[in-house]
Amino acid sequence: MDVTITLLPGDGIGPEVVAQARKVLEAVAGQFGHTFNFHRALIGGIAIEETGNPLPDETLKACQTSDAVLMGAVGGPRWSDPRAAVRPEQGLLRIRKELGLFANLRPVKLIPALANASPLKPTVVSGTDMVIVRELTGGLYFGQPQGREQAGGRRAAVDTLRYAEDEIERLMRVAFDLARGRRRKLTSVDKANVMASSRLWREVAHEVAHDYPDVEYQDILVDACAMYLIRNPADFDVIATENMFGDILSDEASMLTGSLGMLPSASLGSGRPGLFEPIHGSAPDIAGQGVANPLATILSAAMLLRSGLGLTREAAAVERAVEKVLEDGHRTADLAAPGQPTVGTQAIGDLVVAACATATEQHQV
Repeated sequence: MDVTITLLPGDGIGPEVVAQARKVLEAVAGQFGHTFNFHRALIGGIAIEETGNPLPDETLKACQTSDAVLMGAVGGPRWSDPRAAVRPEQGLLRIRKELGLFANLRPVKLIPALANASPLKPTVVSGTDMVIVRELTGGLYFGQPQGREQAGGRRAAVDTLRYAEDEIERLMRVAFDLARGRRRKLTSVDKANVMASSRLWREVAHEVAHDYPDVEYQDILVDACAMYLIRNPADFDVIATENMFGDILSDEASMLTGSLGMLPSASLGSGRPGLFEPIHGSAPDIAGQGVANPLATILSAAMLLRSGLGLTREAAAVERAVEKVLEDGHRTADLAAPGQPTVGTQAIGDLVVAACATATEQHQV
C-alpha cells in the first residue's frame, strides 16, 4: 500500500506525541512492506501565530487529498482569552465539518497491566471494554444562533442545540453496526426528560433500533450514565450520544483506564479521509519536557491503520506492542505509581517500535 498521511501536530505536547506515533507507523510500514508518505501541516494556536487562521486553506487542502489524518492537540493559555475572535478550537471544529466527520469513536478498554493505575478499584474497572460513539458535527457546538450580546445593559450569551433526524439516524447506524461486531449491546444516552432535542434523538434511535433486532438496546439519561460509568463500567458495550454529552462522558470514561494519555479516537464520515487523534489536550504545562505519554496517539495511529486504511494486521501489531510494553512494567509519569521508575516520551516510543517488531514476527510465525 502506498498512501499519504497528513500530520497535524498542533500545540503543546502535540508535536512530541505525534513524532512518536509517526515513528511507530514508519516501523510498521517497513515490517509489512507499505509506503507511508507523511505531510506535515499547521492547525490550532501555532497556525494562528503563523497565518492568523486556526485552519489554513493549505492545511484543509492537504487533509482533503490525503488518505488519513493524524492529529496531536490544539490550544493553550496563549490563546485562551474567551473574548478572542479567533481561537485554536475553531480549527478543530471546522476540519471536522469540512471533512464530513460526523462520528467520533472513542474506545475505552482497560489494559490489565494498568488496573492499579485507575482511580477506581480494580474490581470495579475489571473487564471495561466499551466504545463511545459521539455525534461530531451537530448539536450545541455548531447550532445557530451562537454568540454574545448586550441585552438590557447586561452581557448575555446564547448557544443553540439543534439536531435534524438524518443527523441522528446516520450516527445511530454507525453505532448499531459497531455493536453488531462486538457484544451486540447498545446504550443510547440523552436527556429526554427535559430537552426537546433529546426527545427527537430518542424517537429516531428507536426507529433505527427496529432494523437491528439482534442488538440489545436501551435508553439512559445522561446523568444516570455518568453515575453508571463509575459504578458498573464493564456493563457497557457501545454508547451512542450527541456531541456535548459524548465530549463529557468520554473524558469521564478515560479515567477508568488510568489516564487521559491512554485513550485514542477516530473521527469518521462516509469515506476517506478519517481524522485520528488522542482525546487528551495540549498539556502546555509539560510541553517540551519529554515526559508526555504518547500511547494514546500511538493507539490512534493503530485506529488509523484499521479504520482509515483497512490494515487490520498492522493495527493489531501496534496494539499488542503497546500492551507488551505496559506488561513489562514500563510507565510514563502519568501512569506510574508513587516511587515507580518512569520513562520519557521518546523512550516509550522506542519501546513500542521494538515490541512491534517482535509482535509482527510472532504473528508471521
